[in-house]
Amino acid sequence: MIRKLIRIIATIIGVIAGYGFFLIVSFVGDLTGLYDLSSKGLLYQAIAIAASSIIFGFLFFIMTPIFSRHGARMAKNIESDLQTVPANDLVAGTVGLVIGLIIAFLISPIFSDMGSHIGVALSIVAYIMLGFLGVVIGTRKGKDLIPAWLSARRGGSSPKGRGKTADASPKILDTSVIIDGRIADIMKTGFIEGPVVIPEFVLVELRHIADSSDGLKRNRGRRGLDVLNRIQTEHGVDIYNTESDKALEEIPEVDVKLLKLAQMLHGKVVTNDFNLNKVATIKGVDVLNINELANTLKPVVLPGEDMNIFPVKEGKENNQAVAYLDDGTMIVVEEGRRFIGKTVDVLVTSVLQTSAGRMIFAKPKGKQSNVS
Repeated sequence: MIRKLIRIIATIIGVIAGYGFFLIVSFVGDLTGLYDLSSKGLLYQAIAIAASSIIFGFLFFIMTPIFSRHGARMAKNIESDLQTVPANDLVAGTVGLVIGLIIAFLISPIFSDMGSHIGVALSIVAYIMLGFLGVVIGTRKGKDLIPAWLSARRGGSSPKGRGKTADASPKILDTSVIIDGRIADIMKTGFIEGPVVIPEFVLVELRHIADSSDGLKRNRGRRGLDVLNRIQTEHGVDIYNTESDKALEEIPEVDVKLLKLAQMLHGKVVTNDFNLNKVATIKGVDVLNINELANTLKPVVLPGEDMNIFPVKEGKENNQAVAYLDDGTMIVVEEGRRFIGKTVDVLVTSVLQTSAGRMIFAKPKGKQSNVS
């Protein structure tokens, strides 16, 4: 029923378009002097109008399914593009469009003295040009025109508004960093600026992990949902619905989807996945790695410093022992096998720092090590 109604409406539009086509042809003929339809008589004009209206009405009737498919596709693409546009730009563009149309309305009476057809044509051109200029100027200069007090109110002083500056890029959280949980404490300190985005497919993955038959996975998934609920309550997050993005729906892997979304939103991926970090670097996507941040904030240990440690197991190489600091940093003690299970003073020889973690290499102090 709806399709029939759409076809009827399209046919009526086609008939009107056919009559408009006749008026344009008549105007061009009168303007150029090549032909004069008004001199042909009313019957000839009526036949020409009827023929033009019937032809255009039939064409619109036949082309309605094609228009519908392309229209639905265009609407879907426009919706996807609008989701990537910041709200500030949408508001500024809308205001610019309204101002441009108002200016066009004010100057359109000037064209009325130039003749009915020419005046209408110039008025249409003025509306289109000024409306377009209003949108362009509004989106490009809107940030400069927004009053400072409005920007302050938009940021807000409430917990949900803290750190959300208009110029900051979106921060897209992946599954691993949500399950890890440290992101909630980092956000609480205000170091994360800009909107925090959770893609719909990340929520789906979290739910599947929380529903897993494996007890360990199930606990990790539920922890991730608890962390996400805490972030939503204290700071607020934007749930990005990816169902309308065909480009994302066709990608099966979650990590690839995440990087594609970051490119679409011009945002940064927040993760602690070492492999995802490497792939993002190859694709040119900015990444905030929680593990790198944690390693950077660890106490600095320099070669030549003394440490008091407690080796707990053998190392991979011969006569090595391994100890750990409170934060999990591994200490490899050369010639320290005999000190396993005992407290020993060691001298730091070198420190290996990578994005995957930090390793400290040491050796017992002298021959008379302090063993207890």
